[in-house]
Amino acid sequence: MFEEKGWSCSFPEELVGLNLVFACFDVLIAILAFTQLARIRSRNKQLGWTRQKVFHILIGTTNTGYFIYFVLSLVAACRGWLCWSYSCGFVAMAFPRILLFATFLLLLSFWVDLCHQADDEEEEDDEQGFLEALIQNSLNRPRSSPADSRRSCYPFRLIHVGSRQKIVILVTFLVFLLMMTFAVLIWIGMEENPIDSSTVSRVYVDLFATAILLLGGALACYGLLLCRKMRNVRSERASSEIWKVAGLAIVSVLSFTSSALVALFTDIPVLYHWHELHIDGVYTSLLLILYYFIGSSVPSAFVLWVMRELPPMSIANTQQESTTVTFITDSSAQICRPQTWITSASSQNQVSRGSPI
Repeated sequence: MFEEKGWSCSFPEELVGLNLVFACFDVLIAILAFTQLARIRSRNKQLGWTRQKVFHILIGTTNTGYFIYFVLSLVAACRGWLCWSYSCGFVAMAFPRILLFATFLLLLSFWVDLCHQADDEEEEDDEQGFLEALIQNSLNRPRSSPADSRRSCYPFRLIHVGSRQKIVILVTFLVFLLMMTFAVLIWIGMEENPIDSSTVSRVYVDLFATAILLLGGALACYGLLLCRKMRNVRSERASSEIWKVAGLAIVSVLSFTSSALVALFTDIPVLYHWHELHIDGVYTSLLLILYYFIGSSVPSAFVLWVMRELPPMSIANTQQESTTVTFITDSSAQICRPQTWITSASSQNQVSRGSPI
């Protein structure tokens, strides 16, 4: 399985250097994500699992997975690991991609929540727009209940997940099961049987690329819808948020479209099976940049930039707030509307200042 053929690496030199660059860039993003997560935790240890923390964990884990994949790809090519050209390399390639898919699918679920909330509020009150209620500082904080007081005595709090976020978890789990099923088929294809491992991996890559393409299109549609709604709000803060939403939508479309097209029309995603592929150094390097750097590293780094600002420092007499999800929050005032939609990944959802996530 892991037979070694010495350290005479026959991997093309251009791809060796590019894999090292990708590995360095991904580990840098992972370090930034986990460092920022630690800073968020240190500023307010009373907070449970917020969306800001979840996004940092997902991005950090995704880029850590890519770092491991690029490093092991070089080691496997130099050591001649037979398993790496089949199921092991397939799993290492697919796992971080699933985490990236889950990250932006989670973002899409929050955007869908926001659009549905906006439609509901427009039906209830045509005179007051939804985004005015989001952007202005809310003075109606929910009163603390005895249950909230009891929860504050425990260091761990139950995570309340919204209905659409539950769908995200379910879809991610199903995609992971699908990936493991394909990995088993690829493993079986190593032996003498009718199953062709390269064909099986190609089918998975095409299916997943189609899902990524649809996700990018959905983010573009809902991003455009949110920007149109926010244009009705005349404020400096609304203008700033429009650019953040538009930036997320544009980066998602460009990144996911480029990576999906590369996956659909080339063999770049199955490059772990490199010894059976025709590799042109310069051409393959450009496709790798489109697929991994533009398609994965750039959107991850952009989300970190959007969520770069820290939450406010904790105060000893801070009142416990109800579970809500907002699209835009401010460090000095959290926007809460408990009568509308209560969908959150934490019991006290407080996101970084100015973050559209």
